Amino acid sequence: QVQLVESGGGLVQAGGSLRLSCELSGSIFDRYVMAWYRQAPGKQRELVAVIARGGSTNYGNSVKGRFTISRDNAKNTVYLQMSSLKLEDTAVYFCTTVQGGRPFVWGQGTQVTVSS
Repeated sequence: QVQLVESGGGLVQAGGSLRLSCELSGSIFDRYVMAWYRQAPGKQRELVAVIARGGSTNYGNSVKGRFTISRDNAKNTVYLQMSSLKLEDTAVYFCTTVQGGRPFVWGQGTQVTVSS
C-alpha cells in the first residue's frame, strides 16, 4: 500500500554536496515518522537521520553537522541534504517509514559514491 521512491544519488567529489529525495505514495504522508538509512559493502546497516511528524530531527554520529533531513508534507517528500561528503559516506541510501522506533516500509535505495 505504502510505497517509497528515492532519487538524487550519483557520483560526487569528496568535500562536495548532494541532495536526496524520497516521495511517498499510497497513504497520508503527515502520519509518518521518516528516516534515512545507508548500507555500504561489507558493513552493517546504519541509521543516518530521522525526522518526526512535527519536524524534530536526530542524526547518526558520523553525519551530524554535515547532513540535514527535512520534509515537505505538501509534496509527500522527505529530503537528505548531504554536505562535506567523505569517502566513508559511499553507500546505498534507503528511505523508510518508522514504526515502533524501527524502519517499516523501505524504498528501493539510491547509490551515492564519493570519490577523491
